[in-house]
Amino acid sequence: MAERTLRGARLGGQSFEDERGIEFAARQQVGYRCPQGHDFEITMSVEADVPAVWECPRCGAEALSVSGIQPEAKAEKPARTHWDMLLERRSEKELEDILKERLQLLRDGEIGPAHLHRANQKKKRASA
Repeated sequence: MAERTLRGARLGGQSFEDERGIEFAARQQVGYRCPQGHDFEITMSVEADVPAVWECPRCGAEALSVSGIQPEAKAEKPARTHWDMLLERRSEKELEDILKERLQLLRDGEIGPAHLHRANQKKKRASA
């Protein structure tokens, strides 16, 4: 049983691999400045697409690249309301017809809250 036991190192311990013969990837330092005036650099691969915006490690604000890369302007869609989505499915004439139909059902007591129907039934019984 002792032969099958795996021995490990603690967290944060030293690596048992050495760095001889390893060729590291080419790197670059990319500078950023946030609106608060904090300057910092991020190490990135030379092959990486450098983002125009990076979160400031001090204050969390969006920092812009000091190399002049501008963020892409996002085309924002206008906000669609419930009314806009409803008009995509039905015309205003259809909506008026549906409203008249539902109001008549409500007045006749076929739909709606039960307490309203009880009051109408008592009135009908009293008049009959």
